[in-house]
Amino acid sequence: MLKTRSLIGAAVALALYAGGALAAVAPQDIAKLGSSLTPFGAEKAGNAAGTIPEWTGGITQAPAGYAGKGKHHVDPFPDDQPLFTITKANLEQYKDQLTAGQIALFNSYPDSFQMPIYPTRRSGSAPQWVYDNSIKNAATAKLLDGGNGFADAYGGIPFPIPQSGVEALWNHIVRYRGSYIVRRSAEVAVQRNGAYSPVVSEQEALFRYYDPKSSYADLNNILFYYLSFTKSPARLAGGAALVHETLDQVKEQRQAWAYSAGQRRVRRAPNLAYDTPIAASEGLRTADDTDMFNGAPDRYDWKLLGKKEIYIPYNNYKISSPEVKYSDVLQVGHVNPALTRNELHRVWVVEGTLKSGARHIYSKRTLYLDEDSWQAAVVDQYDGRNELWRVSIAYLKNYYDLPTTWSAMEAYHDLQGRRYHVQNLDSEEPGTVDFFQKVPEDSQFTPSALRRRGTR
Repeated sequence: MLKTRSLIGAAVALALYAGGALAAVAPQDIAKLGSSLTPFGAEKAGNAAGTIPEWTGGITQAPAGYAGKGKHHVDPFPDDQPLFTITKANLEQYKDQLTAGQIALFNSYPDSFQMPIYPTRRSGSAPQWVYDNSIKNAATAKLLDGGNGFADAYGGIPFPIPQSGVEALWNHIVRYRGSYIVRRSAEVAVQRNGAYSPVVSEQEALFRYYDPKSSYADLNNILFYYLSFTKSPARLAGGAALVHETLDQVKEQRQAWAYSAGQRRVRRAPNLAYDTPIAASEGLRTADDTDMFNGAPDRYDWKLLGKKEIYIPYNNYKISSPEVKYSDVLQVGHVNPALTRNELHRVWVVEGTLKSGARHIYSKRTLYLDEDSWQAAVVDQYDGRNELWRVSIAYLKNYYDLPTTWSAMEAYHDLQGRRYHVQNLDSEEPGTVDFFQKVPEDSQFTPSALRRRGTR
């Protein structure tokens, strides 16, 4: 049974409410942010059992040996050892602190899938200006259009004290990941026999919602711009894609363009939204699976089910270490458990049920959101027969050079097809996410700019 906490008070009473305007958060609850609650709305205190410690600010500086901005991260907890390992043999002992999807992976791969459990390190942290904005947002943010967008929030978590499932979902969608990033990484679809072929690309994202010099009034319904240039294999190299991500995608759809290196032409791409399959994933990831969940929430009724203590991937520095090869990570059925780190954390549980008359390949999806960062750590997805079908897992770590908590990589499992897709592999690349390049003008993210850059 989910254990709700006293801090969500009125939120529990409204947990089944999926959209529309809600009552403002009480001033006495907002006053808890930064005191008994973190600025993001997590409980500062540890749990009664002592297995989840108090949050004391997370990682506030890079560990010794870190080479610098944009370089691969050094593990800040190199001496930590697993407390125990969950296997198929002892699964019954820990089922109450696992998701349905995690349990299904143990049952699907009983001889190989494991979860090494480490001491819980509440390493999550963010810049002070993001904390300050999150606290301000708690008093002003409001949902629009039945939950398809929000207003009067900027530069931080919009609903640090959520009163509905869709508010919690928006916290994940617009969580902090810097203002401008450049990243080179690989993605692979791993077949039933373990075969794979990496596709390497370089991505750029300009998060307009987190421009410190701007405001909500200047967004004009644009959350961020995204560019991706394919580097390899040779048959795909030179291709590129541009996305304008809108806040309210029911009011104004996401806009996308594709550049063909062979034709040297930019064409408007189909609407890459909802359950449109992503080609590079070989159909293992939908458009709205990307980043664990993104885009418009309007096809589901979202319920906030409270909090639960779950073992989730956390502080995963080993799996993205430059000493690790992709072949070390990618195994038959799942990533190499020996390279993963899992910890006990409190998560918000959000359940989305497909609305009557709406179309999507998933009839239900359950998201488990890390309370310290609002990053979705695990998502369980169900097919049209309401049977568990796919499981998405984000291997979280703190990018302490910024700082922020984000995934080192994500794995998207098809339990029925026994294949999986991995995004954002970067251990064999020259570095990891670079948050510190000069912020470009919006004009760099236009179709004409894509054409100019694509011909190089």
